[in-house]
Amino acid sequence: MLFRGKLYRALNPVYAREPLSGRGAQLYGGRFNPKGVPALYASLSVMTALREANQVGNLQPTTLVSYDADIDDIFDCRDGMALQAEGMDDAALASGTWRDQMKATGEARTQAFARKLIASGYRGLLVRSFASGANEIDLNLVLWTWSDAPPSRLILIDDENRLQQT
Repeated sequence: MLFRGKLYRALNPVYAREPLSGRGAQLYGGRFNPKGVPALYASLSVMTALREANQVGNLQPTTLVSYDADIDDIFDCRDGMALQAEGMDDAALASGTWRDQMKATGEARTQAFARKLIASGYRGLLVRSFASGANEIDLNLVLWTWSDAPPSRLILIDDENRLQQT
């Protein structure tokens, strides 16, 4: 599928100067990227981005950024038949044990799924948010490939260069 529109990320301020790096996910791994694989976890709404960034405890300092996106070859996890064809299902996507799986075996099932999609040429996946308080309309776009030009165009919206002034 093609995704064209606005995306939002709520970043740890440590990474605010590099909102296009994917470095945090690369260093620690995420639900949909194994360690060593950079990824940008973005949301289709501001509130979903805030929920995603602050899933544990109290609201922590957060830098909110937005992007203009025009990205092709996105896997749509809302398509149950496509999920099944890739050996995945909704319960596995939502499993809160992915960190435990990663510690035990080196790679969670959702990370292996992502690795398979990357090898198949997908640039990212559209998936519902599993953060507390989210529902089926709260969506995330996880990107493994992005650039400043189509078919993987992702442009940070910072017309006033505010991030460079911090």
